[in-house]
Amino acid sequence: MSQKSHTHAQWSSRVAFLLAAVGSSVGLGNIWKFPYMTGESGGGAFVLVYLICIALIGLPILMSEWMLGRLGQKNPMSTMQQISGRLKRSPAWALVGLAGILGAYLILSFYSVIGGWALAYVKYAVTNTFGGLDNDSVGGLFGGLLESPTALLGWHSVFMIMTVGVVIGGVAGGLERAAKTLMPALGILLLVMVLYAATTPGFAEGASYLLMPDLSKLTGETVLAALGHAFFTLSLGMGIMMAYGSYLSDDVNIGRTAVVVAVMDTVIALMAGLAIFPIVFSNGLDAAAGPGLIFQTLPLAFGQMSGGWFFGILFFVLLVFAAWTSSISLLEPIVEWLEEKSPLSRTGATIAAGLATWALGIATVLSFNLWSGVHPLGVFAMFEGKTIFDLLDYLTSKIMLPLTGLATIIFVGWYMQRDELRTQLNMSSGAFSVWYAISRFITPIGVAAVFIFGLLH
Repeated sequence: MSQKSHTHAQWSSRVAFLLAAVGSSVGLGNIWKFPYMTGESGGGAFVLVYLICIALIGLPILMSEWMLGRLGQKNPMSTMQQISGRLKRSPAWALVGLAGILGAYLILSFYSVIGGWALAYVKYAVTNTFGGLDNDSVGGLFGGLLESPTALLGWHSVFMIMTVGVVIGGVAGGLERAAKTLMPALGILLLVMVLYAATTPGFAEGASYLLMPDLSKLTGETVLAALGHAFFTLSLGMGIMMAYGSYLSDDVNIGRTAVVVAVMDTVIALMAGLAIFPIVFSNGLDAAAGPGLIFQTLPLAFGQMSGGWFFGILFFVLLVFAAWTSSISLLEPIVEWLEEKSPLSRTGATIAAGLATWALGIATVLSFNLWSGVHPLGVFAMFEGKTIFDLLDYLTSKIMLPLTGLATIIFVGWYMQRDELRTQLNMSSGAFSVWYAISRFITPIGVAAVFIFGLLH
């Protein structure tokens, strides 16, 4: 592809950037994955370890990705190419940026299908489909959705059109406008859900389960699960934060902003837990229901409780908003790369990236039904029984993202000049020394542990 002259956009304000970055971080991981992982991993003990991991793993990588993006002012691949060239390091470092873009593409292809599930459940909630459902029928509702390639493809297509519709507007007209609308709306919806949960008989039990650590439930697996989720919830290793950083002006304090994003991301995850667990406990349901907690357990509760029709709609609209803000950020690094490396305009790059992502998503759609018996790499023991969706999830979450995050923090901590890092991060001497030591030693070891554990399990 030929490089073209490109004027790089900028965020209009620190607040706009902050909302967009929080929007990227807040997604299905907060509303769907965090509550069920907390339920599976012993409640408050998992939350405690997760918070520690956000500080020691998430923040250093988040700050590094923003800093690299701001220094390069280009797409993630060109950014790594430019900085490594200036530092006279191997040109192979550009592959780190490329891996992030590729990871975002693969993730969005199946993330959009799951976003489609959320859209389908908004329809179910509006039409009061949950009313009177029992355990078997609520499971049948979800199973019926997965077994219909036509329904899944339709919802996947609608969700991708929603995503492309925002990203096509660029930084100011698309990313910023969406963040300024969707993030406050998401916050209000979540607050209403928490206030409702506070009126249920299970609120005290749910809050205690979430916020009071029972250290006897801590296991090695719980620690590593928390470490992995802390890494992925901040959208690290996907090229997203590097792309967002490339639109960042020099007057934004990266360290302070990163702390705000991490705190807001965590607060929203905890609010999701406070909204969900009281409903679960009030209805005598299983907090450790796993991935089905949102799509099977909660609809059962909404179908039985007073006001369930309204709160069911509210919750699944919230889930769609969360998925939408993240899908927008997943598409952005792909579009930025295409826009800079090809003759395509912003509109053309967005449509091309959207179509390519949508097309790959069809494989995930079919992996739940017509291709459910297709296991492309089933001859290998570690991939035995894995569908195309399972493979995409495994390849990205267990291999690509940890390796990309690990390479990023090693490059920053060990190959960049200390003085330049301190200037870019604008931290006090003491704070910088702590960050530098964590980034060089603790963070790489933590990410390596996630990677090795992921391969072994």
